[in-house]
Amino acid sequence: MRLTPRAAAVPLSRTLALDARAKALAATGRDVVNMTAGEPDFDSPEVVRAAAKRIVDEGRVRYTPAAGRADLRAAVAAHLERTRGVPYEAAEVTVCHSAKHALSGTLLALVDAGDEVLMPLPAWTSYEAMVQYAGGVPVGVPPRADMGLDLAALEAAITPRTVGVLVNSPNNPSGWVATRAETEALCELARAHDLWIVSDEIYSRLVYEGEPFVSPVQCGADARARTLVVDGASKAFAMTGYRIGFVAGDRAVANTVANLHSQLVGAPNAVGQDAFQAALVAEPPEVEAMAREFDARRRHVLARLEALGLETPRPRGAFYVFPSIRGQRFGGDADAFCEALLEEEGLAIVPGTAFGLDGHVRLSYATSMQIIDAGLERLARFLSR
Repeated sequence: MRLTPRAAAVPLSRTLALDARAKALAATGRDVVNMTAGEPDFDSPEVVRAAAKRIVDEGRVRYTPAAGRADLRAAVAAHLERTRGVPYEAAEVTVCHSAKHALSGTLLALVDAGDEVLMPLPAWTSYEAMVQYAGGVPVGVPPRADMGLDLAALEAAITPRTVGVLVNSPNNPSGWVATRAETEALCELARAHDLWIVSDEIYSRLVYEGEPFVSPVQCGADARARTLVVDGASKAFAMTGYRIGFVAGDRAVANTVANLHSQLVGAPNAVGQDAFQAALVAEPPEVEAMAREFDARRRHVLARLEALGLETPRPRGAFYVFPSIRGQRFGGDADAFCEALLEEEGLAIVPGTAFGLDGHVRLSYATSMQIIDAGLERLARFLSR
């Protein structure tokens, strides 16, 4: 049966594929430590679980509007105003099946054939495929040595076909968090070249040191008008399986995403919507406790990597580290490094090539300290050879 070239060109997500491989090896009896997945190892907050149970017990699991329930959209708008300090209306919000779903719908709405989209590297593995499926051309822009945004390189990459910037702060995989000055400079660049900004803010609640998180929408009326904020429940609320997120911004874009999703996938699931609204309204205490634990793990992992001699850009947010493996085995070839590490030591991590940057690897500390220590012991043995 013939596949369309556009569909056939979409690869399986590298991070999901590596996580699946690690789990498959473990299922065969192999002793595998899995540090690939960006999935919090905590239960979702109590108020979330109670809301999910309640909607099922009350039999309210029915279709909702394609853009999500009106009360949830209003709750998202209020949450954005509370956390970003910028007013939003419910009509500017479209609820989606996840932040990933919101990103793909937003790019389908914004990207036309041949349009170039700038992606500061390292960039989450799905961005490239999303832009390409929308018909666009992803343009990776190398970072500074500290994994931060290289604004000069970003401006140099702009051509007459450039339409927007897809930025992720706090960043997956590096943990870099944009400062206010960097965010303001990005917004000025977008204004000067009339670019839109899609701001993936899924890790915005997970910043541990230095300046607090700043969204482009906090940098003036023009930046607010040209920015689409994408966020969701998976990371900060440990709600990965609930599959719920949103895009907020220009009303025409939000409506177009809702229209697309009404035809392609239908309405977001009702259970996830109730559970997410409960989390947004309650501000559950488990969120802060989870962030404190992530911070403790972050500092522990950084100390261990430093002791191993691995140069690691200091992550201020998210729950990943992205050490350099240049000068180590395989001469910085991240794919070869990770393949041998899995075969020899049973440690699964993600090569930097999945994020557009060779010579680095990503380790997730969204797992228990016991698993972290076991994984780092295996990494130490591997490096000592």
